[in-house]
Amino acid sequence: MRTSAAMAVAWAVVTTIGACGQGAPNEQGGVSQTGLVVSSPAWDASRWRQPTMADVPNDSVGAAVRRGFALLTATRDSLPQFVASNLNCTSCHLEEGRRPTASPFGGVYARYPRYIDRAGAVVPIEDRVNYCFTRSLAGVTLPNASREMQDIVAYFAYVSRGVPVGEGAAMGRIPAMPMGRGDQSRGAAIYQTTCARCHGDDGAGIEKAPALWGPRSFSIGASMARQERAASFVRHNMPFDKPGILSDQEAYDVAAFVTSKPRPDLPGKENDWPLGGAPADVPYGTKGHKAYLPPPLIPRRDTPGTHVPPPRPVARAGAQ
Repeated sequence: MRTSAAMAVAWAVVTTIGACGQGAPNEQGGVSQTGLVVSSPAWDASRWRQPTMADVPNDSVGAAVRRGFALLTATRDSLPQFVASNLNCTSCHLEEGRRPTASPFGGVYARYPRYIDRAGAVVPIEDRVNYCFTRSLAGVTLPNASREMQDIVAYFAYVSRGVPVGEGAAMGRIPAMPMGRGDQSRGAAIYQTTCARCHGDDGAGIEKAPALWGPRSFSIGASMARQERAASFVRHNMPFDKPGILSDQEAYDVAAFVTSKPRPDLPGKENDWPLGGAPADVPYGTKGHKAYLPPPLIPRRDTPGTHVPPPRPVARAGAQ
């Protein structure tokens, strides 16, 4: 369940938008009293356009949206105590979270709360944000009730303007790849000719390009540590200035090379997919799943905040 403070900010975002006339329903849809579209059978994702920062209102809600945008684009500098890698949120969510093939931010607010099989539970958007902090950023959880979390959620609510609740489930996904398996040796050669100019010979990143392995990279618990997910990201988005020039097999080869390299551990990773059903290429063991080509791990201390526990019921006095 979302915190009341974060919900208040998010509802203020959509209420402000609705008051400005941006949340008007279409012929077959409806708008709640908050301005959020709640049903729209005729909604067409291909016709929707993500709102821009130029349209953010100049009020307290707009200030929260702008702060959230700044946190997502400069995460490691803005929140160094919560981020251990040299990645920002927009290192994966490219073009400030607007590139369609790189998990865009638009519409994400309308998809939560949702069930996530990796957690085995229905989770709020704040937990999804913290999966990125603990896994992709190799850091620790950002408190749900913090102003920073509220600002991030406010930004997600703003860029989800016009997307009906429960719609757009496929909008934020990196496209699936045909099943394949890469060759690390071929991948090493492609990496040197195609990737090293930005990410470095040692994978540590150069300037704004993030580390792909080593102590400042994403953890083994990140989706990008899976060969298929990494291959899809490479296939559709890399090289950054010439996306799509690699074949499916070349993308798999690069992914095999990168995911074989040392990276930070994720304490508690063995509890992922508690109901079973982990994808075949998950590189660590979970219930009913054997680790797939696990890389060397850089230890991380299991301290409060290094992983996101699934939601739990409130204990009742005298409950059996």
